[in-house]
Amino acid sequence: MATKKQGKGTVVALAEQLIAGTDKHLANLAHVMFAGGSFTPTQITEKLQAIVKLRNDVEAAKASTKAKLAVEETDMASLRTFMGAFVAFVKATYGTSPDVLADFGLHPKARTPLTVEAKTAAAAKRKATRAARHTMGSNQKKSVKGAVTGIVVTPVSAAPPIATPSSPIAPAASTGTTAVSTPHAT
Repeated sequence: MATKKQGKGTVVALAEQLIAGTDKHLANLAHVMFAGGSFTPTQITEKLQAIVKLRNDVEAAKASTKAKLAVEETDMASLRTFMGAFVAFVKATYGTSPDVLADFGLHPKARTPLTVEAKTAAAAKRKATRAARHTMGSNQKKSVKGAVTGIVVTPVSAAPPIATPSSPIAPAASTGTTAVSTPHAT
């Protein structure tokens, strides 16, 4: 026989029903024998009540956690802004005293200057990167002119001019169309 998995709410409802049934029908018995042991109706009710209490405590904790998360979400942005401003104030005030900054949990900005070898290596790397990427400055770009090679360009000659009549001549009828008479003709 397959057992159906019950949800936590269903288990609590069943436990409450079992408590009510135990109080109604088993309250006058001294001991009830099941699951390899002997239990009084009070012990049975206490164990079932523990299930109900555990679930109620979990639900209350969830509700409390949700409320606290909502408060955190609404207040955290302004509090972080405040904290950032305070950190900036502390750094501006005690920036030259690393021991005082350490008391606040802050560390001074430590930047070691580059050695001559490191500067030389960085300059060589920048130059190599510019060459590899063909990066040019604005003046270098001006000197670049495009030359098309390998393409034959055929000049386009102008079409022969269409002759326009110098005197008014009746338009010639084209093929497939009929001549339309002017409305003033009698």
